[in-house]
Amino acid sequence: MAQFIIQDLTFTYAGAAHSVLRGIDLSVRPGEFVCLVGKSGCGKSTLLRQLKSVLTPTGERTGRVLFDGVPLEEVGLRDQSRLIGFVMQDPEAQVVTDKVWHELAFGLESIGCPQQAMRVRVAEMASFFGIQHWFRREVAELSGGQKQLLNLASVMAMQPNVLILDEPTAQLDPIAASGFMEAVRKVNRELGCTVLIAEHRLDEACVEADRVVVMDRGRVSIAGTPREVGLALEAAGDGMAAALPAPLRIFAGVEGAQECQLADLGDAEGAPLSVREGRTWLASYARARGLAVRTLEEEPAPGVDAKDAALSMEDVWFRYHRDAPDVLRGVDLRVPRRSLFALVGGNGAGKSTLLKTACGICKPHRGKVKVLGRPLSRWKEADLFRGGAALLPQDPQDLFAKRTVRADLEEMLSGLPADERARRIDEVARTCRISAQLDQHPFDLSGGELERAALAKVLLCEPELLLLDEPTKGLDAVFKQTLGNVLHELMDAGMTIVMVSHDVEFCARWATVAALLFDGVVMAADAPRAFFANNAFYTTAANRMSRQVFPNAVTAEEVVELCLSR
Repeated sequence: MAQFIIQDLTFTYAGAAHSVLRGIDLSVRPGEFVCLVGKSGCGKSTLLRQLKSVLTPTGERTGRVLFDGVPLEEVGLRDQSRLIGFVMQDPEAQVVTDKVWHELAFGLESIGCPQQAMRVRVAEMASFFGIQHWFRREVAELSGGQKQLLNLASVMAMQPNVLILDEPTAQLDPIAASGFMEAVRKVNRELGCTVLIAEHRLDEACVEADRVVVMDRGRVSIAGTPREVGLALEAAGDGMAAALPAPLRIFAGVEGAQECQLADLGDAEGAPLSVREGRTWLASYARARGLAVRTLEEEPAPGVDAKDAALSMEDVWFRYHRDAPDVLRGVDLRVPRRSLFALVGGNGAGKSTLLKTACGICKPHRGKVKVLGRPLSRWKEADLFRGGAALLPQDPQDLFAKRTVRADLEEMLSGLPADERARRIDEVARTCRISAQLDQHPFDLSGGELERAALAKVLLCEPELLLLDEPTKGLDAVFKQTLGNVLHELMDAGMTIVMVSHDVEFCARWATVAALLFDGVVMAADAPRAFFANNAFYTTAANRMSRQVFPNAVTAEEVVELCLSR
């Protein structure tokens, strides 16, 4: 018997003109690992929330959802809490208590678990996930990655049969995301728990999945093994192919790749999915084609004088409270004008704080900050945030206060004539692909749609210095391509962009300068190819796969080009 059976499921949000889910038919077997993918707004999160009654949004639904053969609405909420675990995208959204051990016990207390059994389960989950060494710490002291792992452990303490995860790594750095996905794999393999996960990062989730389900405009468009789905998307020229693991994209893009397929993989022509499989395939391909070790031409290292920098920081120190430790610890930074400067680093390294310090939201207790050549202290706030600098925060909801997206955008243009406001809003809505969402409430949008709407609002400020905090969070691979092109068009028009991101693939593809922030200090800044090719973890899957043959190739496109060049 299937764990979940979804039959002809259609769902329309209250007051919406169109259905977000349209005749979904899907079943999930016990112990299966299913990865749900699709463009932002295609209905992934809405579908997952139909699988747990307490999270189901308000709206009109037709069709059926069966859990273990029983209509979901007939399964009591207590049993659903116990049997169906759910981990959300935002690590903060699920935390409800002050200490780690309280958080682990909270769900068990809510279902009336006996105290002795509760103690054993809490201890067992802390040990299973390796978090016993921060068992008594304050939750507020944890990094984003640690909080998300705690959320997973707290859910698993309930001993659910099904684990549902809605883009759980969206706000995690690459190392934390890898660790989290390893924990999910462990839950699936060692506990036999069914896993249903929606993800935009497919390099790890897709590799582990038994089945990939692709959604498009509220329907299931393709379903099958990861290799079958991947090659089908590539063959169809579907934009979602850009989200596939780099080894599979490279394999699909190289002429004659099938001649060196990995026969022991057993399906879809032996296409590689993981970095390990990709290395094996590329080594075989290089031998068969007589490819020598080759490097791409190095880009010049960025150099800029403080007077020519769009943003400069000199020995900047910042702490949030007098007795708190410093978050920024002597930051020295110079961002060239008309550049796309990408800053990477772990959760809690101080990246968001650096952006807030750059625009005066956080005041350093030591050091100097200059924006567009002028000391930050000499900027009037009205001038700084109107044509000077603009910040897209990590939580885009912070930018919205009106009933519709359109009203929020109109607020940014209040001094203009009505026809000019309408023209500017229409233009930025097309750029950010939110024309269809203009008359919706901001909080009814998907995570990716809300991120795009927030970007549109920030762009209406027409800043010379644009500060972006995790701008690709929740975005699908198709819009990331659009975003990269938009950012480069803004650069060409004279804008400087500083982007904090965990999306290493995006940074390697689009940044003109990349740097690492560690322990409150900018450790190094270099051209993207030189920067990422020298890293072991803060680098791309394409580079890890190909560095033995093409040492400084960092994107899938570069690897394909080198494979095909003679």
